[in-house]
Amino acid sequence: MLIKNPISYFHIGTFLFSGKKRHLLEYWKAEVIMRDKFVFHRLIRNGMQRQRGFLLWWRLANEMYISGNKKQRKCAIKIKNALMAKYGCDIGLGAQIGKGLVLPHHSGVVIHGNVKIGENVIIRQNTTIGEKESDSRENYIVIGDNVDIGAHTCIIGLNVKIGSNVKIGAMSFIMEEVPDNCTYVTRKESRVIMR
Repeated sequence: MLIKNPISYFHIGTFLFSGKKRHLLEYWKAEVIMRDKFVFHRLIRNGMQRQRGFLLWWRLANEMYISGNKKQRKCAIKIKNALMAKYGCDIGLGAQIGKGLVLPHHSGVVIHGNVKIGENVIIRQNTTIGEKESDSRENYIVIGDNVDIGAHTCIIGLNVKIGSNVKIGAMSFIMEEVPDNCTYVTRKESRVIMR
């Protein structure tokens, strides 16, 4: 059990039956069930797998946070905290992430809640997608569709936009706009300094 408090499961149930689910079933079909048709027993079975289980619970928490009432939002925060403790992955609630998200390894992934990420995006381990200090909800980091983000990448800044069909190399540092249909790498130099 991800959450130990049975009252939280009551809030989850009332949210699921309230009709506020928005796109939750579409996300679950694409990322957990991996089929076009919603089949409940596949959701449960596939949700037991590590990678798909994270996405099942995070998508639920995010939808509860965006569309739920005050108690459901509190429950969403509890789910997010439990996911962070179990998987070492911190995706902020309120993040707008399209369906088809793939996290091959969860460890060290940090995504701010003030981002817009397109469909079919792969985010590898130890990647940070965040912003500098800002009080505005209008300063989004925007990442297009079909983007492949390499391990140890840092995407940080205000109003950073990454186009669609982009491959980002491992250990890249991005603070500027990246156009569509390209590969982005950060030049790295190694040197030995003698004492």
